[in-house]
Amino acid sequence: MNPARLLACTLATLLATLTSKATAGWPPDVEAALAAADKNRGELEKVLNHYRDLGDEQMLSCAQFLIGNMPGHGHVVFALKDKARATIPFDALASKDFAAAQLAMDQLEKLHGPLEFGRGRTDEDVRTITSGQLIENIDLTFWAWRTLPWARAMNVYTLREYVLPYRGSEEPANSFRPAMIDRFKDLSATLKDSTSATEAGKAIQANIASYIAFSELYYLHPTDQGFNEMARTRLGRCEDITNMQLYALRANGIACASDYTPAWANRDNNHAWEVILNANGEGRAELANIAAKIYRKTYSTQPAALGSQLAEGEAAPRWLKGKHYADVTSQYMPVSDVTIELKVERPKGARFVYLCVFNGGEWVPIHWAALDADEPLVHFKAMGRNICYLPAYLVNDQIIPAAAPLILEQDGTTRLLDGTPPGGSGPGWSSSKPDTTSIEITTTVPSIPDADTRREKPSIKVEPGVTYELLVWDDALKTWNSHGTQTASDKPVTFDKVPRDRLLWMKTESGRNLERIFTIESGRQIFW
Repeated sequence: MNPARLLACTLATLLATLTSKATAGWPPDVEAALAAADKNRGELEKVLNHYRDLGDEQMLSCAQFLIGNMPGHGHVVFALKDKARATIPFDALASKDFAAAQLAMDQLEKLHGPLEFGRGRTDEDVRTITSGQLIENIDLTFWAWRTLPWARAMNVYTLREYVLPYRGSEEPANSFRPAMIDRFKDLSATLKDSTSATEAGKAIQANIASYIAFSELYYLHPTDQGFNEMARTRLGRCEDITNMQLYALRANGIACASDYTPAWANRDNNHAWEVILNANGEGRAELANIAAKIYRKTYSTQPAALGSQLAEGEAAPRWLKGKHYADVTSQYMPVSDVTIELKVERPKGARFVYLCVFNGGEWVPIHWAALDADEPLVHFKAMGRNICYLPAYLVNDQIIPAAAPLILEQDGTTRLLDGTPPGGSGPGWSSSKPDTTSIEITTTVPSIPDADTRREKPSIKVEPGVTYELLVWDDALKTWNSHGTQTASDKPVTFDKVPRDRLLWMKTESGRNLERIFTIESGRQIFW
């Protein structure tokens, strides 16, 4: 071999050896993240090598935690799309207020048909984040943990999952710790007990609550804002405001999480909020409305999450198919397991069945259970009580009812709304001739709290001159069946021969499907 060739081979071998030593020994999840990083691999390796060379095992462990769990995290830009999934240009923030933005969106729907927001561009963290961002994030996390008096009792698990993360949701990953540390640099001197994370956290929450305001305009701007944008606009929806709270709390060494319900069980919409956690990573906040399920966002991948159980390309509701959340419903309220006998043959290939709540005029999946090929019974764990549910399959993004609606009562018992009287059919009862009653209806939406504005939303009464349609859930047809229409006068709307023990829904064409479902019990309208 000629000298030049020998020298080249020697240098190549030496370089390979050094590279191997630099990356050898990383856990499998870290290696997988490095492989996914592609051209950004060098930035992530700088972080790992920095803390290995520093000799701080705790900081290196946290660097590995962030990088090993990084796949699946990133900034997502949402876009308005038509049925063909083509993007329709729309910017809600170009409108002066929510009403103007909604009007602009309505006009677009007249031109393009039904529209909905969907994921557009995704900037994956493993491919875009810099070593400087991560090192600053880790260094300042440890500064807070090792310096601030209220942070020292926290264990490493809680630190990694609920203080260390550099993002709250799918917003741009901006640097936030220096600004939020500076904002609360004098906090310790204002506390009665400087070792109380709860007292420090509440003071921070109060400060940020007056710093960022809610704006319903951002309901039509579903792309999450980053720290820089929120610091400029000082406006956002609940997700944005929650993230700002997380930035402030985590920067100052207070364990906190973003908890959320994908759909309220007693009204339209969803909600997210911050919750201060104890040293072991547990905690709860007060709820404004009724939730069937509450999930906690995690940075680490959760094996129990639905997304971790799905096969490649397998369909699931968007808000449940992720891998980074844990079920914490039982930390908030009494819960019950629910067992249901499926009455509709499962679709071919279906591996899961869902429990849905009624929200915004449709049944929204809120939890899931795995199907057993030979077992007609399914079991849903830890469900919120005093709620109406519908078991359903998901086929081509469509909800297919799998059994009758049911009420999970406050005491944990269940009641089917299939037309069968409570306690069973009894002598003389016939499904073809169900028991009926006359009902008077004065209200379509009960008074409920508004978690975003923190004000009570008044009930919506029946209005004279408006035509209302009464819908009855038909368990045989597995859909809503019209029971006729009535135009309101100055008296309650009255319908005759309404089947008892059924789920009802009275709505108008212009109500945006915000009217609530209800049952008639002892002559009273009971909303669900």
